[in-house]
Amino acid sequence: MGLTIGVDIGGTKIAAGVVDEDGNILSVHKVPTPGTPEGIVDAIASAVEGARAGNEIVGVGIGAAGYVNRQRSTVYFAPNIDWRQEPLKQKVEARVGLPVVVENDANAAAWGEYKFGAGKGHRNVICITLGTGLGGGVIIGNKLRRGHFGVAAEFGHIRMVPDGLLCGCGSQGCWEQYASGRALVRYATQRANATPENAETLLALGDGTPEGIEGKHVSMAARQGDPVAVDSYRELARWVGAGLADLASLFDPSAFIVGGGLSDEGELLLDPIRKSYKRWLVGGNWRPVADVRAAELGNKAGLVGAADLAREPDPVM
Repeated sequence: MGLTIGVDIGGTKIAAGVVDEDGNILSVHKVPTPGTPEGIVDAIASAVEGARAGNEIVGVGIGAAGYVNRQRSTVYFAPNIDWRQEPLKQKVEARVGLPVVVENDANAAAWGEYKFGAGKGHRNVICITLGTGLGGGVIIGNKLRRGHFGVAAEFGHIRMVPDGLLCGCGSQGCWEQYASGRALVRYATQRANATPENAETLLALGDGTPEGIEGKHVSMAARQGDPVAVDSYRELARWVGAGLADLASLFDPSAFIVGGGLSDEGELLLDPIRKSYKRWLVGGNWRPVADVRAAELGNKAGLVGAADLAREPDPVM
């Protein structure tokens, strides 16, 4: 099918990368992320043209953080960009003169891991991304499953706690309020306030106060054995594992792939996730248990996945 371009829309930069059929990134062109919706469309086109130079490109895949319709053309709603019923495919195609598909960014990352990363060799895979929030993707029978309207696998907004913490989506008790980077910082802040004597390393990495704790501080302190930081990771893992057990009841995958920035902590996070998952899995002592593994492609997964989905005439069922 030839070379395609994958586009990753970040908060500060938009990256367009030329990707071959084996998932190798041959070149990347980055531009700053503008502050307006129309500016972002122009920036996407600019990044694509920069990456395209000197390459024969057959299509473009765009990973967008938002709800994308089943036809892979329109962004129904994007939480961080003022896109409402945005015809992104049409607009970008008009600027670059290439076929364009639009995909939810977590779906694109899941597809990238399934094809070229930790999901290789599996037919049935669930991917979750643990970052500021919680995203995900479902591959069943070697197909990316996006639901009738195209907006399935918004795992972060499964309600785990009735009348629980208020979420940015407007609901309460969503999974990402208990299993995400924001949740990790909240756990660490609460514990440091309660027992500052157990958070000496953690507090020293910030400004000395619980309110000054950032996500990177929790990670660094946990690696050094800080009790509050380690316990905060365990609390995060408890919620992640409980959610995976629910997803196992729904999808019965052979593997769960944990990606996103928090997955960089490896076994510090994965080992307690596995324990929590098995603890909450119905019949976990007697049934086969899916493998829980770290993503392999890192922050390249979305770009690679979006590029590969541009080659798929209809990967969605």
